[in-house]
Amino acid sequence: MLVASMELRVFQTLLGVLSLIPILGLVIAFGPGPAFFFDEGATVPIDLDSQWRYLSGAYVSVSLAIWWTIPQVETRLAPLRIASIGVMLGGLGRLVSIFWRGFPDDRSMVAGLFLELGVVPLLLLWQIRIQRRHAAAGARSES
Repeated sequence: MLVASMELRVFQTLLGVLSLIPILGLVIAFGPGPAFFFDEGATVPIDLDSQWRYLSGAYVSVSLAIWWTIPQVETRLAPLRIASIGVMLGGLGRLVSIFWRGFPDDRSMVAGLFLELGVVPLLLLWQIRIQRRHAAAGARSES
């Protein structure tokens, strides 16, 4: 049981740390915006600036879903799954961009792709493992 408890704490901590990424994106968006990724003095189209800042704000809903899930991650399955699907769809969009336009100059975008299509699916599998262990422990305590 101690191992399961430690695993749960590690998972919750990792989710908490990863949930800060959209918050960082929001800080960048509300500060320099997409100009953060361009050379100084580059002109950023107004439409791109507007869309970037909007999506950064909407992306914070991922953090909120994770924060709501963390205290009971073994039973609150839907919020993390819904948020994760959104993140993975964003990763697929990033992958389409790579195929159509090539790799972005900013390598943090490639790191984002690794998180979106690599780490997030693994986190979902990990949550399933934790949920099954929790359900099995509950079944044992009832018998």
